[in-house]
Amino acid sequence: MTLFREPRPIRLGDITLSVHEAGEGPAVVLCHGFPELARSWRYQFGAIQDAGFRVIAPDQRGYGGSDVPKEVEDYDLAHLTGDLVGLLDVLEIERAVFVGHDWGGFVAWSMPVMYPDRCLGVVGVNTPYAAMPSTEMMRVAFPDPERFYILWFQQREVPEAFLGARTRQLFEKLIRRGVEPDGSGGLGGGSGANPFLDLDSIEPQGEALLDAAELDAYTAEFERSGFFGPISWYRNADRNREIIPELGEKPLTLPVLQVTAAWDAAIPPAAAEFTRAKCSDFETHLIDECGHWTQQEKPDELTRVLVDWLERRFGEGSR
Repeated sequence: MTLFREPRPIRLGDITLSVHEAGEGPAVVLCHGFPELARSWRYQFGAIQDAGFRVIAPDQRGYGGSDVPKEVEDYDLAHLTGDLVGLLDVLEIERAVFVGHDWGGFVAWSMPVMYPDRCLGVVGVNTPYAAMPSTEMMRVAFPDPERFYILWFQQREVPEAFLGARTRQLFEKLIRRGVEPDGSGGLGGGSGANPFLDLDSIEPQGEALLDAAELDAYTAEFERSGFFGPISWYRNADRNREIIPELGEKPLTLPVLQVTAAWDAAIPPAAAEFTRAKCSDFETHLIDECGHWTQQEKPDELTRVLVDWLERRFGEGSR
């Protein structure tokens, strides 16, 4: 199998992204989530290329080797989707399939809403086609903002400083195989709804997913670039609802695939019903005994599902 290609810088107007890119054929853009990097797709990258596709995996703005703009507003969905359109323009690609996991799923689902003429299809890995709740709605559910990570992230500087002092610990304790949900509604490790604030006290559950080399790589990248950019994606929750009120509401007719993970406590499989309700060309696949970090926890199954769907819908035999 082709290996994960080293990245190269690609300039997009006023920002430079670090991008892993290889192959020929229909384009597939892989969008990572929080707190991850393009390398979270390392197990899928080569297989998608070998199946006859041009695969593109950027460190999105604020992450890894990409630029870290200084304003919170620089991380709204207008900028995040604009980066992907800019990538297509620079690479002279008319349309692509967008695959997104976790926060990257919101970016991928936003593409056919904002730029339908640039989209061949969308894959949501765990993340469904739905609008993010407003912070007002979150505060109703979590009156103590420290107990829900998205509300805790709304503070300036506090979460950056806290996580910046615990970068390696973050990846050691949270990037782990899923465990069967116990019905508590926690986000992992028995930590309630703010596992990040609880890093010092969490007792890790599930086998670690990052070996020593990957743990070193993740730690080095986040120690260098920091957490301001990644956390600022969350600080645009309300702004994004104003920018793209149609997200999760507008019916989609392009081909979509919803992958769910049975043991994802953050995004349970039932969330796929949001996608089913609004997408007319819909397929879904459940990955059993899998937690939140699907690309790294069940890489072979996810790769098989992605390649099968891509080949059927956009491969040579489909044209």
